[in-house]
Amino acid sequence: MQELSVGLGERSYFIHIGQGLAPQLRAMAESPAVCRGGCVLAIDEALLAAQPDFVAAAFGEMPRIVLPSGEGTKCFDWLEKLCEFLAEKRVARDGTLFACGGGVTGDIAGFAAASYLRGIGFVQVPTTLLAMVDSSVGGKTGINIGAGKNLVGAFWQPRAVFADTSLLASLPEREFPAGMAEVIKYGMLGDAALFDQMEALPLLDAASADLPGIVARCCSIKAEVVGTDERETATNNGRALLNLGHTFGHAVEKVAGFGTYLHGEAVGLGLYMAARLSEEMGLLSAGDVLRVKALLERYSLPTALRKPLPLHDLEKAAGNDKKVRAGKLRYVIMDALGRSRTCDDVNADTVRWLWREAGAQ
Repeated sequence: MQELSVGLGERSYFIHIGQGLAPQLRAMAESPAVCRGGCVLAIDEALLAAQPDFVAAAFGEMPRIVLPSGEGTKCFDWLEKLCEFLAEKRVARDGTLFACGGGVTGDIAGFAAASYLRGIGFVQVPTTLLAMVDSSVGGKTGINIGAGKNLVGAFWQPRAVFADTSLLASLPEREFPAGMAEVIKYGMLGDAALFDQMEALPLLDAASADLPGIVARCCSIKAEVVGTDERETATNNGRALLNLGHTFGHAVEKVAGFGTYLHGEAVGLGLYMAARLSEEMGLLSAGDVLRVKALLERYSLPTALRKPLPLHDLEKAAGNDKKVRAGKLRYVIMDALGRSRTCDDVNADTVRWLWREAGAQ
């Protein structure tokens, strides 16, 4: 097992990465410091069906609420159900909510933990590749509303993250490649050596010996960024760099209908569009853009819309993004593979052209 620290002073915590982590999880759940105010579990229904032995070993008879799989669960209705469940089980302020599932489960459970009694303990147990390398680390929690993705939420750091890579073996077919979009993102935004490694390695899957080390590398990058800019307030770069490709990707998710594209699939398209934007701005070479395209397509990630979407709707959705500052939409662009920065002076006509190039109408 590898352990990484997210350095946030008194709120620092460890990310545990390895296989067979159920005993460590069980020990934490039974420790007086964690269970004093009660422990409960929010778990994704698909994970529960696919990994019953892990769930039994890690959580025993812990009271649980089962959440439907899919982006539609990140809504006010399920947030209310989670909070009512916490009240029903009399979880106190020194209690802990364990979230076991992918990014959807972690996001909404984390928001419930941040909101209930104005904040209770929270432990992330990510079970998808995307959640392991990205959404479970850093304390961003939230739900979607009609206007856009993740527009309602809170920063609420977990007490710990347990990433058991053996759970990836039971993922649905589309989920592993979707997680690879976030891995590729880290190489593009700040680690050219990681990008090179992804190109050189055979096609990764859940059983790949290199996978735990790659998960650890991605978590290390994110932990370093979060430790210096926890709430994405830096005016120059900082945590905002982690949004590479997400302005485009979130718009696609919203306009296509949440769940039509998995988050990682939409991010994959967004990464390619961010690379093309950087090329059109005279920053990234055409050769590097082709490298990005080839690596994304190697993992079956889209580099164009599967079906045409209305250009006006995509532009409107992007304009509602959380990354708008002082009325300007910030994009993350690349000066080279592995070197990125934020920019709020992007030509709207260029972006419009890129949407059309991707298949918008």
